[in-house]
Amino acid sequence: MSAPVPYVLEAEDLRRVYRRGPEEIAAVDGVTLRIAKGAFVSIVGPSGSGKTTLINVLGCLDNPTSGRLALEGRTVFEKCRGLSESKLTRVRREVFGYIFQKFYLVPTLTVRENVVLPFTFYEKPGAGADVDRLLAQLGLDKRAEHLPGQLSGGEMQRVAIARALVNRPSILLADEPTGNLDTARSDEIGRILGDLNAREGLTVLLVTHNPKLAALAHRTIELVDGRIRAA
Repeated sequence: MSAPVPYVLEAEDLRRVYRRGPEEIAAVDGVTLRIAKGAFVSIVGPSGSGKTTLINVLGCLDNPTSGRLALEGRTVFEKCRGLSESKLTRVRREVFGYIFQKFYLVPTLTVRENVVLPFTFYEKPGAGADVDRLLAQLGLDKRAEHLPGQLSGGEMQRVAIARALVNRPSILLADEPTGNLDTARSDEIGRILGDLNAREGLTVLLVTHNPKLAALAHRTIELVDGRIRAA
């Protein structure tokens, strides 16, 4: 008998409903998917299709209205009940690294200080040893004492990637990580994400409008009106 596929993320019939007056809007409408360990998955679709809402729900930044969500075999939401906020905070810190379109760097902190910022709240054992390696790996070792305002857009996004990786996440969530970058810098970020997946086996879940970036993934999920059209 073959061993079960080690899914790091499982979603079943997830819905996220918003209310606008008497109107009910299903931004995520019955999504079911499974992400295997080490997968590189892109989520694409037109503006307003629910991509960011979906990744926020999968990444425990927002609660679903109904359905089931499990991470590394642990149920974090089922039917209409989820973990407490304190337990969800721990899940976010232990399981995920987050990258966004905006870099969200603290302007008064150096590159190194921004990267180690997660340690202020939580540090996995041994994670501190990764700081110098990450800075060198991402070409930031000579910029470690610079402030964000002294960096290019591509460099700032690389700092954000290093910060997302410093606590050794199981899943890297990237929501439009090249949305503020030119073509050359976008290609650079794409290569970094591909290398992290291929060389280090990091699970990557990417939301993007960039077809070239999406094509780097092993699997593409198309979302339309909150539903999966193709996967």
